[in-house]
Amino acid sequence: LGPDQALMRAVAVLVIACPCALGLATPAAIMAGTGAAAKAGILIKDPQALEVAHRVSVVAFDKTGTVTVGQPRLLGVWQPQKRPLASGAEPVDALAIAAALQSGSEHPLARAVRHAQPQTPHEATDVQAEPGRGVSGWVDGQTRWALGSTRWVATLTQDLATEEAQAWLAQQSQAGATVSWLIRWAPQGGVELVAGLAFGDELKPQAAPAIARLHALGIRTVMISGDNQAAAQAVALQLGIQDVIAEVLPNDKADHIKRLQSGGAVVAMVGDGLNDAPALAAADIGMAVANLDGGTDVALQAAGITLMRGDPLLVPAALEISRATSR
Repeated sequence: LGPDQALMRAVAVLVIACPCALGLATPAAIMAGTGAAAKAGILIKDPQALEVAHRVSVVAFDKTGTVTVGQPRLLGVWQPQKRPLASGAEPVDALAIAAALQSGSEHPLARAVRHAQPQTPHEATDVQAEPGRGVSGWVDGQTRWALGSTRWVATLTQDLATEEAQAWLAQQSQAGATVSWLIRWAPQGGVELVAGLAFGDELKPQAAPAIARLHALGIRTVMISGDNQAAAQAVALQLGIQDVIAEVLPNDKADHIKRLQSGGAVVAMVGDGLNDAPALAAADIGMAVANLDGGTDVALQAAGITLMRGDPLLVPAALEISRATSR
């Protein structure tokens, strides 16, 4: 009698003799795994997530609030030396205009602007938010202004293509800063570039060790960001993240998750904000980071696993617990 046949007969005897014990083995293991995860600060809402997580081969990270602290600060304001339209208007306080446009927004960059400019003499009306792009509105009822991303502003004015603007953008992007541009619609027609605002966000100290731990587990890492390619690449390089998908609009994040899955990967998505909810739902495993500054309710609802602390090391910990539970 060979060992394979002997094992099969032994299992048959166990199944017949101990059906209750064998039937309880799986739920008991899952309960033990969820309990161990809870002690570590990992809330597993969906038991299926624990069962699938051990097969994860790719972990995709959002940037702001996930691998960064999520509290960007204004690093500087740049204004071109020569106004392309030669409008003749008096110099403006670009930061005060930006603060007026962002007065009603809870976006992290808006909070950074308001922190740098707590009060502004200007009032913005008819403000319209463009998700993933920026915001526009009328300031003091006289001039239409907009504050937005490089990708969006480049479609509105050619001033962004000037050598001066591109040199400043390259400098900030290489440093890993996020750049927004302030533009206005000139009375005589056309759109004028008025200023650039650079924002920096501190990396979480646990982010790089978490990425290294995932790589040690044989898991590929990806960062999906709305930032321009150079800025996102600079952050990824500091953390050791292997692949970067940049300049992604919020609604497109889920599509990129599906593209990763189409290659046969089992994908876990880690995010903390409203914009991440569709991607969290599309991933095989959604991991929502419960940051203390709010704005994560939708993400928490969409994810099967909640990381109760904003600690990236909980990501590999959750996968290791799943592997142990599966074994």
